[in-house]
Amino acid sequence: MAVYLPRIVDSDLDERLSYAGAVVIRGPKWCGKTATALQRAKSTVFLQDPDERTNNMAMAEAKPSLLLRGQRPRLIDEWQEAPQLWDAVRFAVDRSDEPGQFMLTGSATPTVSPRHTGTGRFSFLDMRTMSLFESGDSTGEVSLENLFDSSDRASEGECSVEGHSKKDIENLAYLICRGGWPRAITIANKNAALKMSRDYVSAIVEEDISRVDGVNRNSQYARLIMQAYARCSAVQADMATVRGNLKMRGSGLSRETVNSYIGALRSLYVIEDLPTWTPSLHAKSRITTTPVRFFTDPSIAATALGASPQLLLRDMSTYGLLFENLCVRDLRVYAESIGGRVLHYRDNTGLEADCVIVLDDGRYALLEVKMSASLIDEGAANLKKLSNKIDTGIMGASSFCTVVTPGGYAYQRDDGVLVIPITCLRP
Repeated sequence: MAVYLPRIVDSDLDERLSYAGAVVIRGPKWCGKTATALQRAKSTVFLQDPDERTNNMAMAEAKPSLLLRGQRPRLIDEWQEAPQLWDAVRFAVDRSDEPGQFMLTGSATPTVSPRHTGTGRFSFLDMRTMSLFESGDSTGEVSLENLFDSSDRASEGECSVEGHSKKDIENLAYLICRGGWPRAITIANKNAALKMSRDYVSAIVEEDISRVDGVNRNSQYARLIMQAYARCSAVQADMATVRGNLKMRGSGLSRETVNSYIGALRSLYVIEDLPTWTPSLHAKSRITTTPVRFFTDPSIAATALGASPQLLLRDMSTYGLLFENLCVRDLRVYAESIGGRVLHYRDNTGLEADCVIVLDDGRYALLEVKMSASLIDEGAANLKKLSNKIDTGIMGASSFCTVVTPGGYAYQRDDGVLVIPITCLRP
């Protein structure tokens, strides 16, 4: 039996099971949803089990309540295969006041909407591929939560961060291409680990992109569109830009076709763009609202582009964009575990923050991602300029400003801006 690597969402899942009748765990396939749920499940039904699939689907159609029988919490894996189970679970939860009755895992959005939303009965937990801290590739010396909690001391000039990572750009190139797939992380053979993301993309374009909604799609078109999307990684690009990338490479796919494929990739949790942050500002500036394009894992973008660790080291421009994808993935994992979300800011003057972490209580932090130490000064100056532009009377001051780097030392600059390697960070 495979060794289970603890996940940051473990405690969150336990908490949700303590008050919600059912917990829905969503995320890309192979990210570890089923393994995490199995640590808590007392009974299971696997809808994709080939030995039982025919019987399970017939039962789901005839009498779905029979599939819910078993010790609780009961895991229903890939529940979207039989969307009618949603209403059956909701009804079962309604008939009992007990929390933690069911866990539903799914790697695709169902094509048929349930009759009821599940409001008040279901809790939704998003899972992602493993962060560097979960995979053991971050020292974890700097806590994101502690940075927010110690922001008052930091504003008084106290050096609130310490850490040192020996990871360099060569190590990070491998980590980008390997991705956060649990199976790849546990494989000792690095070449085999790199093949996991290729297998993932192949499964998506050959099978899942057509199965997700029953629309037959061309695998070659799917690869071309994923490649075009990858060329827009970490960029505020509208769909016209994505289609423009396709046309430059001789593909004249229509807007409807491209949108259909992109929609399917979203339903499969392959794509997860970064929405914009709209704070109150002193100066009148128009905030651009186009989202920044990202894949749920940087290895998907690397595979779509045909990039190996060696090729990334020879193309630092692409490397920088995929490094930002890695940082966004990790920051999302860490921020969500402390009740926050990650956004992006850019206005019509060109002023931006690659990431803005906003907590539920209104506190926020501004971050810039920089590959090179020579760009830290530029990133810090940019963050200070944006901080001064925000109307702190309404928004409050930022808890901290941080330039995120690949490796090296974590420290506080004389101007108060923190420099933190992504390989030193944890929730």
